[in-house]
Amino acid sequence: MENTVIAPVTGVLLAAGAGTRLGLGPKALLPFRGRTLVEVLAKELLDGGCRHVVVVLGADSDGVRRATGMGNTGQGSTEQDGCRVIDNPDWSSGMASSFRAGLAAADPGHHVLVALVDQPGLTSAVVARLMAAHRPGRVTAAGYAEPEPTPTTEPRTASTPNLRRGHPLVIDATLRAAAAEAAEGDAGARLFLKAHPEFVDLVDCSDLTDGADLDTKDQLHLLGD
Repeated sequence: MENTVIAPVTGVLLAAGAGTRLGLGPKALLPFRGRTLVEVLAKELLDGGCRHVVVVLGADSDGVRRATGMGNTGQGSTEQDGCRVIDNPDWSSGMASSFRAGLAAADPGHHVLVALVDQPGLTSAVVARLMAAHRPGRVTAAGYAEPEPTPTTEPRTASTPNLRRGHPLVIDATLRAAAAEAAEGDAGARLFLKAHPEFVDLVDCSDLTDGADLDTKDQLHLLGD
């Protein structure tokens, strides 16, 4: 598919949470492929074609910076190896504040690709596919296959495709301000997308990853051996 993206894309990696349900500290620091999860996923965004990556930290941001080498300790913004690391002092208020901070820190005029640090299955191939599919004035979201219906569920029809919307997603530069304004509480782009489904293009990424979130200890297998 021909790449229709005209404006550059800044990746926004939301990595501010404390990982309370998992109980192992910030998910950003989970060991993954010989590094930390936040480092690996930031590189996947860059390898997939993002011009820069904004990493939004919150819980124990000093500890994350020390452990990863992603900039110096202390609040503020630092940039290294294509990543701009920022702190969200209001991270505990919910994802919306980190989402707004990330969009505000992205380069002006860029589309933004929003990803979550608790999705170890994210790869550069997913990023590249979404960027290639993006059309001006749209939101391009990864879609993942839902389980096949059981006898107790409503049958699928042509109007209810077997995909669920997930992350990452590309938000067009022209929609950044509206998406940020709509964010509230623990909802990043979700409220904007729910209010404007006519803007959303779903791209099937099921052959690349299942889009699973790492939330509880029984999901630690997502990090591999």
